[in-house]
Amino acid sequence: MANILLVDPSDVARKAMQGILARGGHRLACAGSAAEAFDVIHRNVRVDLVFAELKLTGDGGLSFVHQLKADRLLAALPIVICTDHADRDSVKRAIEQHVQNFLIKPYQDDEIFAEIEKAEANPWRVTHFEEEISFCRLTGLTSPELHHKLAATRDALASARAAFEQGANMRDSALVERAGRPLREQAEEAGAWCLVEALGQLAENTAEGRWARFPADLAQLDFAAELIAHWLDRKRSCPDFLSQDGTQKPNAALDRERLAWLAAPGAQHCPLVDWAQLQREAVALGGAPLIDTAAANFQMVANGHPSCINPLMDLVARDPGLTVQMLIAANRAHPPADEFSRIEDARLAVGQLGEVRLQDEARRLVVIDSRTFHLEPALSWASYWTFQRAVARIAQLICKDLEFYSLEAAARTAGQLHDLGVLLLARLRPGGFQAILEHARVHRQPLRAVEKLFLGGTTPQLAAAFAEQAGLSRRFVNVLRWAESPAAATEDKHLVAIVSLARDLCRQNEVGTSGDPVLASATPLEDTAEWAVLREGLYPSFNLHKFERKVHAYCSQLRSEFAGHQSGTVGELVTGAGTAS
Repeated sequence: MANILLVDPSDVARKAMQGILARGGHRLACAGSAAEAFDVIHRNVRVDLVFAELKLTGDGGLSFVHQLKADRLLAALPIVICTDHADRDSVKRAIEQHVQNFLIKPYQDDEIFAEIEKAEANPWRVTHFEEEISFCRLTGLTSPELHHKLAATRDALASARAAFEQGANMRDSALVERAGRPLREQAEEAGAWCLVEALGQLAENTAEGRWARFPADLAQLDFAAELIAHWLDRKRSCPDFLSQDGTQKPNAALDRERLAWLAAPGAQHCPLVDWAQLQREAVALGGAPLIDTAAANFQMVANGHPSCINPLMDLVARDPGLTVQMLIAANRAHPPADEFSRIEDARLAVGQLGEVRLQDEARRLVVIDSRTFHLEPALSWASYWTFQRAVARIAQLICKDLEFYSLEAAARTAGQLHDLGVLLLARLRPGGFQAILEHARVHRQPLRAVEKLFLGGTTPQLAAAFAEQAGLSRRFVNVLRWAESPAAATEDKHLVAIVSLARDLCRQNEVGTSGDPVLASATPLEDTAEWAVLREGLYPSFNLHKFERKVHAYCSQLRSEFAGHQSGTVGELVTGAGTAS
């Protein structure tokens, strides 16, 4: 888990970054200016990495980088510059100041995680201390003895502080030097080079009569003391990183609604809604619902002037709500001549819409508060998002290995949007959505059975009604309608079975969370309804057991990848524009 500081005054940028970091289990603090950023850093020595907007208010992001690199104790703190458009001069100046990287917005999860991985591989704080094992071997100290020396050095600094202040009041550099010399020797013996640096800066400035810098030098000594404290106690808390993301803030109205729904079965008041009315509300929505963090990332660029549309295409293709909404918008903007000419690819949909229409879409997105998905241990947005992406990737793998090559693109998209009904319910009845998940978990009942109890229908039925009215491809509607019961499908049976099988495999391997209780035991693949459909077109020599081993291994890989623990390919900055992986 890394502590990330985002320096950007935009609430939209903060919300977008929050959503990505939550998926990797990282924590976020935000600052709107360089001055505020330095305040956060000095309060939290365990900031691991800084992402800063190039166009900060005032002197800009590069000026902030210059100030950071000029600070003796912070020069090694890694910083990544982000912007929606980069010119060659800015890139050149950033590289000259040794930033870790220069990224183009929108934020791409694999790029963000790759930068975090770099920072965690070489923590900047280690440059301020001797490596413990080799230093102990060199000095003959044991680890406890070294730790005692470091603690004693920190305590000695607190005692010397009064002498430093007295010397400053008297403008007596010799007094400052006498107080600092033994402390510096003690710091060298303990390998605390952060304190050596801070004391050296103090001595240099006082010897040259730069007394106006004394308050800043004293702050540096305090920061060095904090570095030592955190070096001795790696679990020491940082005040600005107490919450992993913004979903911890209470939502009283949501809590009341959930509790009211949970009480309904006992009072025999179910179902709690008029099912026909709920379907009408879903169809009447202005678009497909999506989580607020994904909406923020999309708006951040769609409302600007992106230098390259590829990152925006990638962003849309990786989010279930954005995928559905861009497909709907593209087919409305370019009405198909027939069913076979509907746009089914999210990346193509973005390209077809163009900048003006994308800006329009950004202004009318239907957004879900991310707190709606914060229902641990049953569900979180990060785990739900992981499940949708995993189903899409596994569906694509199934197509490749079973040689359903013509279905590969459609299967990946269908896998991503197959649980659209959950997003619809979370938007229309957020408290009811949470209550259904909690009831299913506590009573270990299938989610669809609980939906019928509370709603009188299921989220797949809700999604199919919405998708049909919104003009999604017919085969996507069929997946939404029959993915839970592939044997009943009367159209697109292979595509339905592929997505259904991908869903089951992700549940078995616990790649993210669907909201359904974890399966107690898995049905052998060859005995499933999905396999009964798919095996009809396979060669007799197909090795089912080898295929199962491959899929299970791939699921394990996806768990690591989506959590940010496996590096993606970082987009390179080419001719002043970013290309996403």
